Amino acid sequence: IACASTFTIGIIGGSGLDDPDILEGRTERYVDTPYGKPSDALILGKIKNVECVLLARHGRQHTIMPSNVNYQANIWAMKEEGCTHLLVTTACGSLREEIQPGDIVIIDQFIDRTTKRAQTLYDGRHTSPPGVCHIPMAEPFCNRTREVLVEVARSLGVKCHVRGAMVSIEGPRFSSRAESLMFRQWGADVINMTTVPEVVLAKEAGLCYASIAMATDYDCWKEHEEAVSSRFRWEDGKTTELRQL
Repeated sequence: IACASTFTIGIIGGSGLDDPDILEGRTERYVDTPYGKPSDALILGKIKNVECVLLARHGRQHTIMPSNVNYQANIWAMKEEGCTHLLVTTACGSLREEIQPGDIVIIDQFIDRTTKRAQTLYDGRHTSPPGVCHIPMAEPFCNRTREVLVEVARSLGVKCHVRGAMVSIEGPRFSSRAESLMFRQWGADVINMTTVPEVVLAKEAGLCYASIAMATDYDCWKEHEEAVSSRFRWEDGKTTELRQL
């Protein structure tokens, strides 16, 4: 994947994909960063003798909404822990007929529709790196890492789309139908709430970043399909699904 002789793989788990049991010999480490605390403890361990660091993007109890994720702290913590690569997961809505619920998309581009999020580590605070960073973003994701993910998906017989453009919206609400149709016209293939600024900050930090997106629904553009209609609330130690009326 890269020229380094050793790898440490950072895994940022999205909704439902942050199970620490995937790691062998795991330990927890709570850290602080110049940007505050990450979403949760870093879980250190190994997969097939490869050093890994797992972080739950929304916290292990899924209590942090997308706008409030401390993306700066998450990326900084992974970098400081020695990660060379970031493999992240995200649930998403499909904006294309051919991307069916359950399909995997190894995204290669993004469209940013967020409005409230810090998108640089060089933000001028006295604890941050000095200066300004105008990072190129023509190729946001690490293509070699993406190729490896595609190869693995194919070897496992997983239905995988080898590229796709993700539109990231602010949330926590879902799109209106007019917005969903507009995003299709723009050329977006899938939609979520977390790719930006995570990929931008990872590129600034020099990390090889690749995202595995799993389509869960057709957003709300597709006629004769039930529009995405559920959300979740963590309350009294359990997740409650709320249906929109």
